[in-house]
Amino acid sequence: MKKSERYEKIIQYFEEHVPVAETELQYSNPFELLMAVVLSAQCTDKRVNIITPKLFEAFPHPEVLANASVDEVFSYIRSISYPNNKAKHLVGLGKLLMEKFDGEVPDNIEDLQLLPGVGRKTANVIVSVIHHAPAMAVDTHVFRVSARLGLTTNAKTPLAAEKQLVKFIPSEKIHIAHHWLILHGRYTCLARSPKCTECGLTPYCKSFGKF
Repeated sequence: MKKSERYEKIIQYFEEHVPVAETELQYSNPFELLMAVVLSAQCTDKRVNIITPKLFEAFPHPEVLANASVDEVFSYIRSISYPNNKAKHLVGLGKLLMEKFDGEVPDNIEDLQLLPGVGRKTANVIVSVIHHAPAMAVDTHVFRVSARLGLTTNAKTPLAAEKQLVKFIPSEKIHIAHHWLILHGRYTCLARSPKCTECGLTPYCKSFGKF
């Protein structure tokens, strides 16, 4: 099967069986999403969603966050992974949002990456979710699933995988394809014990039969 055909079949499957796919992080505005995505690094969305309601209530605007102490922010996020670093990142991004962006979350990848705790993956998530921009955030699920399915070939880094994926996925579908791959990796194509018997993508999967 040619790679272009594999992409076509897999996209068609997702469109038919998962017509609605979106982030599982809970938020009500771009600033809340930004904080949630920063917190989600090496942490589950489920855990992030547990702690963010009180965090969002305490810090509803970048100005409030910018004027908070790291210890204060830490007290709200102590139960997630790497809370010390993430508390520093949140206070830092609050300050930079006020100093450089008038308290508004940037709408482009370059400016977003200037914020503490925001790398390319996080920036891609923000512009993809908020603006439906053709940006592919490659996390561990996307990286694993795209390689197993055969959507990427010999991609050694997330950036290499990203470049291959955006080359073959139609630009208007990239924002939802990101969620298709994440959700498939989170619930079906698991890292250690993929649920191949429950997977509808086996006819197109390059790794089927290897587990």
